[in-house]
Amino acid sequence: MDSLFGKSLPELTELAAGLGQKPYRARQLYDALYKQRVASMDEITTFPAALREALAAEYTLGLPELVQTAVSVDGTERYLVRTGDGETVETVWMPDGDGVENTDEAEEAADNRADQKLAAHSKTLSSRPERSGVEGPASTRSVKNVDKRNWGALAEAGYRRATICVSSQVGCAVNCQFCLTAKLGIKRDLTPGEIAGQVAAVLNRHGVKMGKDRINLVFMGMGEPFLNYDNFMKAVMILVEGIGIPPSRMTVSTSGIEPAIRRFALEPVRPKLALSLNASNDTVREQIMPITRKWNIAKLLDAVRTIPMTKRDWVTFEYVLLGGVNDQPHHAHEVLALLKGMHAKVNLIVWNPGPGIDYTQPAPADVEVFQQTLIQNGLPTYIRRPRGRDIYAACGQLKRTTESIPAAELVQLTA
Repeated sequence: MDSLFGKSLPELTELAAGLGQKPYRARQLYDALYKQRVASMDEITTFPAALREALAAEYTLGLPELVQTAVSVDGTERYLVRTGDGETVETVWMPDGDGVENTDEAEEAADNRADQKLAAHSKTLSSRPERSGVEGPASTRSVKNVDKRNWGALAEAGYRRATICVSSQVGCAVNCQFCLTAKLGIKRDLTPGEIAGQVAAVLNRHGVKMGKDRINLVFMGMGEPFLNYDNFMKAVMILVEGIGIPPSRMTVSTSGIEPAIRRFALEPVRPKLALSLNASNDTVREQIMPITRKWNIAKLLDAVRTIPMTKRDWVTFEYVLLGGVNDQPHHAHEVLALLKGMHAKVNLIVWNPGPGIDYTQPAPADVEVFQQTLIQNGLPTYIRRPRGRDIYAACGQLKRTTESIPAAELVQLTA
């Protein structure tokens, strides 16, 4: 059966008409799916029982299922998420984020203004009349108890924000040599509902209240979002207009799909962009990111420059530091030359190890020198704090695996 989660308001309006219902029923269903984030048809209490039964006879809710989680010592949770056809991807919950969101006061102020604007827009929409138009180790700990520890306890300790890392494909086709996900290859694209549904499922798990708890999204999980562009952007609109997360609190990371970046620049509503640079010249980048053979650094930077920017906007460049490969002072100076004149900032990521990948972490002193070289030459540079490295939840470690994770840190999710 077809899934409801992931459908836009016009699609739900057409669906309602097919069931002989008036357009206002589509708005009720839209709100139930995305604002209320219902977990079953029976929770759509604005519908009479007969309509719920008719809907259930033709459609499934379609919310992805969290079937397993690994819990890190730092509070990070890595979920194995099962889709309707039995495929699995991974999603990560990071209490208090990774230390690089909203890294200056101007950006924080801009985000606050975006929150207010979205709230006003949502109020207008709600008052407007409708128009046609796996396998895992056993554990006896319950979801309820885990939720209370990870969100409630953190909130009591002063945490009021979290970041969710979202996947866009089952596997990945880009083949970055330092990334565990690349070893999976590509199986298929995720649908809009499967992308946005990861967020809804995690929000439900932690009892998040939109408008009260601050949630950031990073599309940095499994897959290349810009190779699944249409589904990704439809999911973004569901998350913005349906669930209520401002685009200013979303960041999409791309390995560098030049035509998609240019298309992204024309979108009226879009997340922030982070380009995975990871090297200071094409020779090194081609070795660690073969996609460079198709779109070199110069082409990517030209595409990035087409994105409309205000004085408060920044383009983020992610840079995974690999010991002895791209982490020396001359590499830092090459980065400065590449990004000269751009309103850019750099997030340094100390490489997160994974089985079967023959790289090493850079020396701490090299990381410090690299960062300070960029900062002292006027380029804002931050070091991303690794989250969930012990459970293979950190950047580049997602592989739908339970390898090397102690059984005590795994929780089988049960009703």
